[in-house]
Amino acid sequence: MIDPLCRYREMVEGRKRPTFLELGDHHLEIDMKSPTDDLWALHRREMDRFHRGMEGEGDVNLLQLKVEIAKRILDSCHLCERDCGARRSSGERGHCGVLESRVYSDFIHMGEEPPLIPSYTVFFAGCTFECVFCQNYDISTEPTAGVHLEPEVMADRIERVACPSGPTGRSSRALNVNWVGGDPTPNLPYVLQVLERTRCDVPQVWNSNMYLSLDSMELLDGVIDIYLTDLKYGNDTCALRLSNAPRYWEVVTRNHLLAADNAEMIVRHLVMPNHLECCTRPILEWLSESLPNALVNVMAQYRPMHRAKDFPDIAVPLRWEEYIQAREWAEDLGLHLVQ
Repeated sequence: MIDPLCRYREMVEGRKRPTFLELGDHHLEIDMKSPTDDLWALHRREMDRFHRGMEGEGDVNLLQLKVEIAKRILDSCHLCERDCGARRSSGERGHCGVLESRVYSDFIHMGEEPPLIPSYTVFFAGCTFECVFCQNYDISTEPTAGVHLEPEVMADRIERVACPSGPTGRSSRALNVNWVGGDPTPNLPYVLQVLERTRCDVPQVWNSNMYLSLDSMELLDGVIDIYLTDLKYGNDTCALRLSNAPRYWEVVTRNHLLAADNAEMIVRHLVMPNHLECCTRPILEWLSESLPNALVNVMAQYRPMHRAKDFPDIAVPLRWEEYIQAREWAEDLGLHLVQ
C-alpha cells in the first residue's frame, strides 16, 4: 500500500535529512553581483545537478543563491501569479499589501493533520487572495499586523522548538515547521533567509493557496518537504467571485503538479455549501487522475465567516449531507484520505 508521506516519515525518524539542509551542502562558484538572468541560468543548471545527486564545489551554496534571487524579485514583485510589479524593496506595497514579513503568531499547533502534529506553525500577516469567507480574516486582511522578526531570531525560535535535544529527543518537540498565513507566498524571500540560518534537522511544510508564480515554484524546489495545499475551486468563475483569483484553475493545478515533482503533498479541499457539483466533484476527479498518490483531506469545517453573508450560496453552514456526499465521491475515486 502506498504511503503518501514516506519520505517525510523518514525525516521525522531521523533516517533522512530535510531537503533545505541538502541545498546548503551543494556548493557552486558564482559572482553574486552577476545579472539576474545569469543567476537564474546557474540556478537551473545546479538544481538539475542537485536532483541527479551530483556534487558541486565553490564558496556559495544553492540556498544562498535562492536567497539572492528572491531578494531581487522584491524590486518588481512577482512572487504570486498576480505579477503586480510592486517595488517592495523600495517601500511600495503591492496587491497583497505585504511589505516586510510580519509574524502574526507562532506556536506549536495540535490542530493540523495527524501526521504533522505537533507542528511549529508560523502565521504571516497578509494574503494573495481575498476570500469572502476567510476564517482567518483578521490575519489575511491586515498585512501590517503582527511583528517583524529578524531572520536570525526566527531561526533561533525554530531551533528551540524543533531541534532534538535532551533525553526525550524529538518526541517532545515540533515535528516540522509549518509556514502559513494568510498565505506564505509574499514572504518567500524571508523564509529562505530564515532557513539559510537554520541548522535544525526539521522538515519544512508550505501551507498555501498555491497561487504562486513559476519563479516562486522554482525557488521552493528543494526547500519544501511537504506542500500542505488548499484546492478551493473547481472552476475560474467561483474563484474570481469568491476570492478575486483570476485564472485560478490553470495556475493552481499547474503548481500542484510542479509541487508533486519534488515533494510530498497533503491536499485540503474545504467543502462549501451549494458548491458540490461546480467545485468539489471536479476537484476530486482531477486529484484522482493527476495526483493519485497525494494525501487528501476532505474538510467539513466551513462556516459563513467574514463577508459570506453577502453571498447567498455560501451564507449558510455546510449541510452534513453535502459533506457525506463529498466524502463518498472521494472514497469511490480511491483517493488516499486523511482519517
